[in-house]
Amino acid sequence: MTILITGGAGFIGSHLADVLLDAGHTVHAYDNLSTGRRENIAHLEDHDRFSLTIGNVLDRHTLEQGIREADVVVHLAAAVGVKRVMEKPVETIKTNVGGTENVLELADYHGTKVAIASTSEVYGKAMQKDDDLDALSETDDWTLGTTEKRRWAYACSKAMDEFLAKAYADEHGLDVISLRFFNTVGPRQSGRYGMVIPNFVRQARAGEDIRVFGDGKQTRCFTHVYDAVEAVQRLIDTEKEIRGEVFNIGSHHEISINELAERVRDLTGSSSDIVHVPYEDVYGPGFEDMRRRTPNVTKLKETIGFVPERDTDEILKDVIGATTPA
Repeated sequence: MTILITGGAGFIGSHLADVLLDAGHTVHAYDNLSTGRRENIAHLEDHDRFSLTIGNVLDRHTLEQGIREADVVVHLAAAVGVKRVMEKPVETIKTNVGGTENVLELADYHGTKVAIASTSEVYGKAMQKDDDLDALSETDDWTLGTTEKRRWAYACSKAMDEFLAKAYADEHGLDVISLRFFNTVGPRQSGRYGMVIPNFVRQARAGEDIRVFGDGKQTRCFTHVYDAVEAVQRLIDTEKEIRGEVFNIGSHHEISINELAERVRDLTGSSSDIVHVPYEDVYGPGFEDMRRRTPNVTKLKETIGFVPERDTDEILKDVIGATTPA
């Protein structure tokens, strides 16, 4: 198959390109290099089944050329990272909603299968509202904060992407699925946009304070990028009828941010201090964060027989091993 990856020079996109090429597919990466990096795909540029187009998903003409030639589109291009979302809310909404609208409309016209990247952010504050909720399932309700809180623009834009995907599946019969990624981490991820593990590793390696935002008691489940892209590959390859479905792609290994900082310090052999920084000092007044976010991955297992299993220490060791010491 020929597979177009929007955001193909990004962190997840470049790893997905590796896996798909190894499986014998032809890969066309499409990226405007705003957050993606050419170095992520430098090792692929001489591959006879790989090509790169530098373009924006808001540019319908250039995008259509790639979609017309593809059997599958994996749409990963988006404004990413809490820091970038807080600083550039207009770009976030326009890119995430407008770009996805273009992909779906063009894929529908050309009869191209699509996988749309979504995010665990769409669950919002769901787990805080119900203390008895053990893990977030695809059919669970979600609760977002007020529109006055810029924090929720990203979650809302990705939820709209899911609504659009479902609408095209139901109304037009488009073969499309949505992928809710939970804190995907691994080699090649940049800390420039607020990603916690790359930043902790960089700080520890440099002997700087490891800066934990808030009280650090909030918990997350981090997913190794190798597991995430294997899940994506299996979903786009499956012969099961999954049109219009949504899938959580995440790990069940839960860890507090305080413990995460301690593990990074221990694994790097760093003498850095761990310090707590109020959210408002980083993102401005009124910033909201979630105390807990854990995925239910039963649907993923039942559909493709796969659940991400690499634990947090394995993720950290791979990130540390790929990070150049300061």
